[in-house]
Amino acid sequence: MRIVVELDHLLAQRQMTLTELSEQVGLTLANLSILKTGKARAIRFSTLAAICAALDCQPGDLLHVVADETESPD
Repeated sequence: MRIVVELDHLLAQRQMTLTELSEQVGLTLANLSILKTGKARAIRFSTLAAICAALDCQPGDLLHVVADETESPD
């Protein structure tokens, strides 16, 4: 199983750029880009809370768990 970050979809729905989000939450564009592309290995709760506040969403709107393609169903 893996976690998928839906930051692209939320930004598009809110008609917001990654740069605008960066300015609102106080994170670098590079760090948000790593999160957006799914390359982040961890996220702080304070960062998650700041992103959710800026996007007016819940953590579950931003993060989804999906089965890996190689996993076999039980």
